[in-house]
Amino acid sequence: MQIGQARYTKEEAAKRGQDLYSRIVRPQVEEGNYGKVVAIDVESGRFELADDVLAAADLLRSQCPDAQIWFVRVGYPALHRMGFAHV
Repeated sequence: MQIGQARYTKEEAAKRGQDLYSRIVRPQVEEGNYGKVVAIDVESGRFELADDVLAAADLLRSQCPDAQIWFVRVGYPALHRMGFAHV
């Protein structure tokens, strides 16, 4: 398996990914998919939805092998969290 080269800085990939998610992807996936993971190719805007990061990445890479992927968890402010909060 060959690993592709990053074509964007982390900051640029994050900016593009967040923009694509808010403008294009979110309206299509938000309803009924709370907690699922979206993998977005920050170049083409193609995306795939799955239960976890690996499944979403595999689905996207099967259609777009050189994808520059940005991940988002539907309905959450972040993909992962560190620690826990007492409620």
